[in-house]
Amino acid sequence: MDFSLNEDQEDIKKAATRFAENKLNEGIEELDRKSEFSRKNWEACAGFGLQGMLIPEEYGGMGQNALDFAAVMEGIGYGCRDNGLIFSLNAHILACEMPLFHYGSDELKKRYLPGLGSGELIGANAMTEPDSGSDVYSLRTTAVKDGDHYILDGSKTFVTNAPVADVFIVYARTDSSKGFFGISCFLVDKETEGFTVGKKIEKMGLRTSPMSDLGLNGCRIAAANLIGSEGSGGIIFSDSMEWERALILSGCVGVMERQLKECIKYANVRKPGKQPISRYQSVANKIAEMKVRLETSRLMLYKVAWLKTNRKTATMESSIAKLYISEAYINNCRDAMQIYGGYGYMVEYELERELRDALASAFYSGTSEIQKNIISSLLF
Repeated sequence: MDFSLNEDQEDIKKAATRFAENKLNEGIEELDRKSEFSRKNWEACAGFGLQGMLIPEEYGGMGQNALDFAAVMEGIGYGCRDNGLIFSLNAHILACEMPLFHYGSDELKKRYLPGLGSGELIGANAMTEPDSGSDVYSLRTTAVKDGDHYILDGSKTFVTNAPVADVFIVYARTDSSKGFFGISCFLVDKETEGFTVGKKIEKMGLRTSPMSDLGLNGCRIAAANLIGSEGSGGIIFSDSMEWERALILSGCVGVMERQLKECIKYANVRKPGKQPISRYQSVANKIAEMKVRLETSRLMLYKVAWLKTNRKTATMESSIAKLYISEAYINNCRDAMQIYGGYGYMVEYELERELRDALASAFYSGTSEIQKNIISSLLF
């Protein structure tokens, strides 16, 4: 089967690369040092149409498909060196817009999707809790029906975009006796009484993507803010995770391609002796391995994006892609740093930041161990 991009997709990928190179790289080192989210760059992405790519035209979006999105984000990853910004965009689009679009009521979609798609609103997804971790369905946050409202109580942690978000997708338990089917999904506005956003969490990498805890203390929201039906939160979250795992590493594939080209160029000009380091087998082998990881990662990305575009189930394929691409991305960053030697360890060459950012890919959207559990569970 042919999972390659068509001519239009190649064109928008190139356009995305040019946009990112020209608009998204100013002051990245300083932003990273200060752990600062760039609202300016967020708005530039909105002007390019990124936040509205997967939203239908009737809600002000572009109505493009998963493979279009993968192509564009691959181009963004190649051109943009702010991996935190890309991560925030993915959290907004895949974990906030997608569940609302696929399961929200017409009223909720009309009220919130246009603002999310235009970038005027920033979205966040609140599932993980201090005591649940990878076992996300053991959450303790509760939602109790009270007439035409729900009362939410509990706490969330590691919420990407929380310090800057306007809209939150929050998962809570509505029936403790039903396990997976006792979880429901809600849309919560940041101004809701009883809803608090904690201080920003400092991270090793992806520092320009803000993260914090959330508190829900007698948080009263309208029953109309229920997404899907009561008890369908587990299904909604699982679907959201499939979208995330399928597409969240699109930008990383772009980074891998850029790193490979830069390593080839560096290896050809770096001459510690009489010949460039590209002539040394140990260096050439690393570059060959980087190329193999890049090509296999891209094939996996395009395959799973094709499956999502054609509305096919991609539970195993998305976990395979998430597992393989994240590990390949980390290994390519390590090899790139090794090829550059001491220079690669210096902030000026940006490889140390790339590696710090890459390490998180083995944790978010389910750890590598969780992906292996999912894959193996579908094989036995």
